Amino acid sequence: MIQTQASDFLVSILQGKKVLFITTKNLSYIRNTQELNLIKKYASQYAVIGSSHRGYLARLFHVYRKLFSISFCNYEIILIGFAPQLVLPLFWHKFRKTNVKIVIDFFISVFDTLCCDRKKLHPNGLLGKLLHHLDQNTLLYADTVICDTNTHGQYFMEEFHVPLEKIHTLYLEADTSIYHPMNLTRPSYLNNKFVILYFGSVLPLQGIETVLEAMNILKNHNELYFFFIGPIKSKKFAVSKPSSNNIRYIDWLSQDELAKYINYSDLCLAGHFNASIAKAQRTIPGKAYIYQAIKKPMILGNNPANHELFSNDENVTFVEMGNAKALADAILHLSTLTSRRSYREK
Repeated sequence: MIQTQASDFLVSILQGKKVLFITTKNLSYIRNTQELNLIKKYASQYAVIGSSHRGYLARLFHVYRKLFSISFCNYEIILIGFAPQLVLPLFWHKFRKTNVKIVIDFFISVFDTLCCDRKKLHPNGLLGKLLHHLDQNTLLYADTVICDTNTHGQYFMEEFHVPLEKIHTLYLEADTSIYHPMNLTRPSYLNNKFVILYFGSVLPLQGIETVLEAMNILKNHNELYFFFIGPIKSKKFAVSKPSSNNIRYIDWLSQDELAKYINYSDLCLAGHFNASIAKAQRTIPGKAYIYQAIKKPMILGNNPANHELFSNDENVTFVEMGNAKALADAILHLSTLTSRRSYREK
């Protein structure tokens, strides 16, 4: 069994230590802020190598420049956040000249993401094998590996032969300074509507086709209103994008605005809904933590990762992944329950 109390574990190794935090993702990224909060709270001293530049290559150049010039002798722990594959193999020998302990957040496997999830490369092709080797070496060089779910950790153990004792699970947390219940007045066009919201970056594992098909099934139910928030115009899908007076597409919202729209909603779709991508079975969608923080009912894909933290109750409904009719039926059922509850309260 993988260790599930990674926050307690991290506290135990960060407590009173001199810590260097390294990330190639923007510093405001939810996983970075989660780990930085732990470091700031428990480390005796800490330093951060990261960048807020919008471009990834610019951030990477900034991080490399700092790493080439810095001495690691003053640190006891190096915690590498997002994409340790781009840092640890290059600087491992420099790290090892000291007695520093290396902790990595293996939030994603580049092999799994590019070869199996997004299918940009063939797993058995030359580049696919190189990415597999890169992931495996990164995991080998680390003293401790943090992952986002037990199910994901199990995959890393089996695919890359990571020793069990190295792996600890740290579940994501929503930023509750942004995402929390608000007492808002809904816009008038939402009066007497049961509002359903989906947001996402429109990645394959999210199962957008299933969401669109369910919306198409329900597009003539005038008591419903759908918000679909994400860059859907820039993507191609195997199904058509449904059009109706009760469906609104929004390409992008700031986090503060997104929080308002979630608060307007009666039901939120979390997922993941793709039934053919294995990674969708191993990860809990980040939006689920946000919906939970705002205390909104949600629909989750019925997979092992989601069951690690969630169970069927008045705020959580599981549906078969990849089944648009099951998703549509669940939405209708929950809208009916809410209508009955509202009627009884009157």
